[in-house]
Amino acid sequence: MARLASWLRETVEMHRSGLIAVAAYLVVGGALYAFTAPAAPAQKQPVQRLPALTGQQSPRDAREVQLTFAPVVKRVAPAVVNVYSRSVVQTPGNPLFADPFFQRFFGMNPQQQQRVQQSLGSGVIVRPDGLILTNNHVIQGGQDIQVVLSDKREFKAKVILADPRTDLAVLKIDTHGERLPIVEFGNSDALQVGDLVLAIGDPFGVGQTVTMGIVSALARASNDASNYQFFIQTDAAINPGNSGGALVTTDGKLAGINTAILSPSGGNIGIGFAIPANLARRVVEGAVSGGVRFPWIGADGQPVTNDLAGPLKLGRPQGVLLKSVYPGGPAAQAGLKTGDVVLSVDGAEVDDMQSLNYRIATRKPGDVVRLKVSSDGRVRDTSLRLALPPESPRRDTTTVGGRNPLTGARIENLSPAVATDLQMSLFAKGVVIRSVDPNNFAARYGFQPGDIVRSVNGARVDNVYQLKKLLDGANGHWALVVERNGRKMSLTVDG
Repeated sequence: MARLASWLRETVEMHRSGLIAVAAYLVVGGALYAFTAPAAPAQKQPVQRLPALTGQQSPRDAREVQLTFAPVVKRVAPAVVNVYSRSVVQTPGNPLFADPFFQRFFGMNPQQQQRVQQSLGSGVIVRPDGLILTNNHVIQGGQDIQVVLSDKREFKAKVILADPRTDLAVLKIDTHGERLPIVEFGNSDALQVGDLVLAIGDPFGVGQTVTMGIVSALARASNDASNYQFFIQTDAAINPGNSGGALVTTDGKLAGINTAILSPSGGNIGIGFAIPANLARRVVEGAVSGGVRFPWIGADGQPVTNDLAGPLKLGRPQGVLLKSVYPGGPAAQAGLKTGDVVLSVDGAEVDDMQSLNYRIATRKPGDVVRLKVSSDGRVRDTSLRLALPPESPRRDTTTVGGRNPLTGARIENLSPAVATDLQMSLFAKGVVIRSVDPNNFAARYGFQPGDIVRSVNGARVDNVYQLKKLLDGANGHWALVVERNGRKMSLTVDG
């Protein structure tokens, strides 16, 4: 027993130096003593002490174990608001009455019913005079938008800018001179996978809620290669109502705007997405200067797959393979051509058109960016000066009047600028539908924004003036060919 007592004293001494735990050795040591009879008395060995861990490596006392983000939340939370959007929508009382054939045959108008539709989301105050950033889908179609501050004061909001390309919107409330708390923009390009982040918003309308997680991934993109939606992925809990809220870093800077979740049930499963702060900053700058005008690179491309990497003399799949270059555009002026592979923009790697568009969109027209380009396996650095996409031909925006299948459609001549706005091919030509009045003929016949009118009664359509002339001279018979997402569709109407 004397040897056991001595062994225990040594063990406790070792535990005090941070090497082992007493409990584990008590179990093992007790078992060894019970079942092993030592042949000779063991000699006491001197205790080998290791250097103590520094305060940066481990907490020195209980107070340092208690990590809290309360100071950050206390500073940031007052700048995160609730956004309520109300709209009145028209719905047919009976779907049969909405059929244009039924209306013409029986000479009846569809019976419309009014229904109030409400949308709940969040927003972030980014300027002390009441400028608020939120998601476009939160306020889209809203006729009455209310903002509720964290102190429960309510304000009527005005939409300064709504940009479906980025799914961002900027609102303004009248503070009567009061300066509101804000969340400062951070540098979202500095984020790394594994960084801690906080999500602040109003999920399900239960009240302001803060959740914590990490940056799970960067450079998550949507399926549309022509838009600017390029996301930060996080496992911080994001639920319906969080849209438009703040994703902040642990130093209280805005990392992104919470936008969407991936979920089979509609609730949080740890896969949420936020629009990076660097893109959101550009939208806010555009809102206060008359509109967002993103520069373009003047080229279209596709990801480099494993099958393409070998023929392109690349060591691995990487970069964006240019499949078309607009004549006279920034890419063409920088010497880029079809078949070149863009590997990075200002040192940031790009692997698809979404990431390339995003890197360009966070810059301003006139900025010079550095591209790393591979041509037939030879890598070079190239400078490219960004510019606005040209509006040639001019838009000639017109709303179709009279009585024809396109009545109520707002149409424009296609140009690279219009194609960029509508997230279409830069080389698209013709007349495009920009928007459709939901209560007029164009909507009832199923026309949608982005449709390109190719011909009327067999005559090709090249511009707005020509389309209007063909519609007016149809003598009650319209045979239209429309292109939608690369597919051509025909519609014949008599009346």
